[in-house]
Amino acid sequence: MISIRDMALMRGGKVLLQNTNLTIFPGHHVGVVGRNGTGKSSLFALLRGELQVEQGDCEVPQQWRSASVKQETPALDRSALDFVLDGDTELRQLEDQLFQAEQQDDGHAIGRLHDQLAAIGAYEAPARAAALLAGLGFTDAQFQQPVKAFSGGWRMRLNLAQALIARADLLLLDEPTNHLDVDAIFWLEDWLQRFPGTLLLISHDRDFLDAICQQIIHIEHQTATSYNGNYSSFERQQAEQIAQQQAQFEKEQAQRKHLQSYIDRFRYKASKARQAQSRIKALERLQSSAPIVANSQFQFQFRPPEQLPNPLLKLELVQAGYGDKVILESIQFNLVPGSRIGLLGRNGAGKSTLVKLLAGEIKPQKGILELNPGIKLGYFAQHQLETLDVAASALQHLQRLDRKASEQQLRDFLGGFGFSGDQATRLVGPMSGGEKARLVLALIVYQKPNLLLLDEPTNHLDSVMRESLVFALQDFEGAMVIVSHDRHLLRTTVDDFFLVANGRVELFDDDLDGYHRWLQNQSQSSSTSSGDTTSSGKSDRKAEKREAAERRARLKPFKDAVAKYEKLVHEHEQKLAELNQLLADNSLYEEQHKARLQQLLEQQAQTQQHLNQAEEAWMAAEEAMQIAEESDASC
Repeated sequence: MISIRDMALMRGGKVLLQNTNLTIFPGHHVGVVGRNGTGKSSLFALLRGELQVEQGDCEVPQQWRSASVKQETPALDRSALDFVLDGDTELRQLEDQLFQAEQQDDGHAIGRLHDQLAAIGAYEAPARAAALLAGLGFTDAQFQQPVKAFSGGWRMRLNLAQALIARADLLLLDEPTNHLDVDAIFWLEDWLQRFPGTLLLISHDRDFLDAICQQIIHIEHQTATSYNGNYSSFERQQAEQIAQQQAQFEKEQAQRKHLQSYIDRFRYKASKARQAQSRIKALERLQSSAPIVANSQFQFQFRPPEQLPNPLLKLELVQAGYGDKVILESIQFNLVPGSRIGLLGRNGAGKSTLVKLLAGEIKPQKGILELNPGIKLGYFAQHQLETLDVAASALQHLQRLDRKASEQQLRDFLGGFGFSGDQATRLVGPMSGGEKARLVLALIVYQKPNLLLLDEPTNHLDSVMRESLVFALQDFEGAMVIVSHDRHLLRTTVDDFFLVANGRVELFDDDLDGYHRWLQNQSQSSSTSSGDTTSSGKSDRKAEKREAAERRARLKPFKDAVAKYEKLVHEHEQKLAELNQLLADNSLYEEQHKARLQQLLEQQAQTQQHLNQAEEAWMAAEEAMQIAEESDASC
């Protein structure tokens, strides 16, 4: 297990953590949360051995293999598939040794190395790498493309896949969903739920944390506090603590008021001087709890639009794309005040293309797009962060929008977005991505838009700012169209979903859970053979039905085997989850429960072994069924 005792951690002369005590048990999935800059990434650097503690201890089992996502990816000629396989360093080391043994014609070493490769599942590794790439949104055709052919966001997905294939005992993921869309997040969520090792996850996506984590470490005010349960449970526990702290503060304030009142009345009366002095000392001894202020430094709301024309925008049979390439066609819908639309669809389906069309960044190839003359657009997209003037401050950006407003009025407004005091006059150039995103949002809000177009607005925002944005959007009076991988944001701000798929934009009459099911159905449909094409009216329907029945009978043993091992995997996963829950009990690690702890650890190891065996059998059965289906189809 990971054991941190009385630890102090500094970086760049700044104290990040003090008197920190944490225990992370094997197999636990832990969320690490807190505002940007509190030390979450530095804690990861410590666990990777890149930082040293100032005092105290941080112990990670020496035999553990760790993996994390690289932040940079060079422009390599190596294929995407090979790049992902490089993440399994043991595999690559054994392959290099095998190559050397073959060059030296060392038969004994060759046989031994083949056994070692088989033991780590080397011969299934390409299939595992391909499954990771497919889950993260890569097409089969992209598997053999060079790394240098991919954009920055896709290279980050390659880095993520490389970390996932590493067969690590300790997996450190820092904001893994930032470059993913909703369907890839659903897939990653499922994958991490099955991950048997210890996982530490930094994320501001509360739905993602809820689905994966059984423990939350919250970092704030140089203190790291551990909470059992998922993110929602952490929020409830923290709210209770805040309420208790507030009650204690109010009690102390009442006591202070009472003592001060007595002192003020009697300190100069000779007959009461001794009692007054006693109360002065009592007042000095009384510990003062910090008053509880609002949990968020960000407090803003969208100001009422100056007008709300109806409709704001109308599309009639619009076709959109780039040059001669058509991305979307036959788009038809209106936006009216109060429209709250979320766009769903796979990566590359055309969500951002639609937003750019609505924003006027691209023109319709066909059809009619009518904008009401009274429309006032608020458009947020990632490329807009690059349009900020790096040589100007947040205050100067706002002054350019409103020459008449006083400096104090503008400073008051910027304070709601976290730009208080000197932060308002800092140059944009050195700002972090989160600070730039907050500034772009502030500029949008100040202009009183009646139509909001938000393309991944939360990418650089921490959980506190995300929640503030949610509250502000809930009160927004105009229309809005949102593309986001943050499911909490979508669930709490959107009324209607539109699905962008197959070149169309259509109303999706379901919620995000329904979209998840739609994605699963699409994946199943694409992985199964399309079957027989429609035959002419003279076809023998009886023969077709007989052939289908015979085919089902031939494939039944394979399907039964798949179902059998799938059920077995599920049973072992449930048992492992139950054992992990039992092992999460801190009292179990006391001396008097040593025998029970040993018993549970043995059961955990045995169950994990059975799960691994069942998963291997399940994959083998799936592969056998696929071969049988392909063979049957070719007959």
